[in-house]
Order: sequence, then structure tokens, then C-alpha cells
Amino acid sequence: MLGKKDWRSFRLYVITGENYHPGRSLTDVMEETLRGGADIVQLRDKNASKAGLLEKAKQLRELTARYGVPLIINDHPDIAIAVGADGVHLGQDDMPLAEARRLLGPERIIGISTHNIGQARLAQAEGADYIGVGPVFPTGTKPGRTPVTLSYVSEAAAEIRIPFVAIGGITPDNVDSVLEAGARRICAVSAIVGNADPAGVCRRLLERISRYEAARESSGPAKSCEVTVNGRSVLTDAGTVAELVAQYGLLDRKLVVEWNGAVLARHEWEKTPLENGAVIELVHFVGGG
Repeated sequence: MLGKKDWRSFRLYVITGENYHPGRSLTDVMEETLRGGADIVQLRDKNASKAGLLEKAKQLRELTARYGVPLIINDHPDIAIAVGADGVHLGQDDMPLAEARRLLGPERIIGISTHNIGQARLAQAEGADYIGVGPVFPTGTKPGRTPVTLSYVSEAAAEIRIPFVAIGGITPDNVDSVLEAGARRICAVSAIVGNADPAGVCRRLLERISRYEAARESSGPAKSCEVTVNGRSVLTDAGTVAELVAQYGLLDRKLVVEWNGAVLARHEWEKTPLENGAVIELVHFVGGG
């Protein structure tokens, strides 16, 4: 086990997906991702036998140790312990977090998949080290799973204090929208391991993340202001009406915004800065006649 030192600073999390690279070995492809800058690697294989999964875990433990990168095992704490992996990732229907912590101890990393803010709050309260937020977009890795959309990314960014990683259908072509929604960490599977140049895709994703980090730093620390939202006084660090709407997870919804008593057109949300004392009504239409 490499330990937990500095692991929270990760930016690019890569999950295995051997079905996306037939003819290329698991270790060859994953080494390419490490050369490209992957900060964390997860072994995920729902079809392998226990013995087969253990052998793959041993190979990846040796590989990731050479690069000083944490290895996470999906679903199987016993295999994580057996190979000295750095932690496990659990789904909503897997082993309870408390039981995994009992088996793994306080030093190993435990990540939890979440699909809504309620699950995120619970994972954080129960002691998860990080959460996955997704799937953001439709993805073959989770067939049939309804995307959580960018609204949940914004909700997690506004509220969750442990590290979260956005996952699901993310590619170099759409990653900007995920970063704009508030993500700081990105996870990808097919877009990376299914590409002929995994290292190149990793570098492109990291470049986009770095650009957004630089833009945030240059804009300086966020300033809070006190506004009234639907009759309640709230303190927010949102800079514009659009950012406030995102914090409430309503960007993708049918919504009317009243700003100091007047309806504010959607195209004006990004242009309207929040100011102390503003009175805002968010009227969310949920369907019906």
C-alpha cells in the first residue's frame, strides 16, 4: 500500500476497461495512462473470476507502485488487502461502507458511487474518502443508467467537502462543460483506454483541467454575498445568477427567475452579477397542465 499521502490532489482517475482495447494487454494500456499523467487507477472487471481478478490486481499493483500512483479495487476489499492496494470503490448496492472500513482499517481509501445529492451527503457523513458523481452523460460502462446531468455536478461542487470525481461519458470534447459545472477531478474509461493513444487523451484532459484551475486562481478568491432566495436569507459565493441556479441544481430544469421583482430572461442569467440584498425567486416547473 502506498499510503494516503497527497492522494486527494488527484485530477485524473482512470478505470480499466479491457473490452475497449481487444488485442492490447491490460498492463500495456494502463501503463500508457500512467505515462499520460493518470493520478489514480481503478481495477474494475465485473466478469472475471476471483482468481483472474486477483492476478490482474497483482499486475496492476506492481505497475502502479512503479509510478507511485494509488491503486483502487472495485467491489472487493479482500483482493485490495491481498495485493496491498490503496483502497476500494463501492457501488450503492455493494458492501456497506462501515463494513468495508472495518475490514480495511482507517488508512485505506474508500470511494462510493453516488447518483444524487442525498447519496453524496450520506457517503460523506459515513466517512467515505471520496465519491464518484455520475454518470454525467450516457455511457456504455453503465448501460441503462439515467445520466445525472451537469446539475448534480454543480450540486456536489456547492455542497460536498470531500473530494468528488465526475464520471460517465466524459471525453475531451465535453469535459469543458463538466469543469464549468464545478468539477475539479475527472474520471474516464472508454475515452481513454479505448483510444489508440491513451497517454495522449490523458494529457489532453489534464490540459483542460489545468486551464480551468489557472482561470479560477486568476479570478481570485470567491466573495460571498447575502441574498434572499424564495423568502430565505442565504449566504452564497455564486458570482452570477447562473452560478446561483447551478448551486441549487436547477440549470437543466424548466425555471423562471425573478430578480428584484422582475422576470429575468435565461440569456441574462450569466450576465447578471449577484449583489448584497438582492431578492430572487426561483420558480421550478415540475410538470402537469
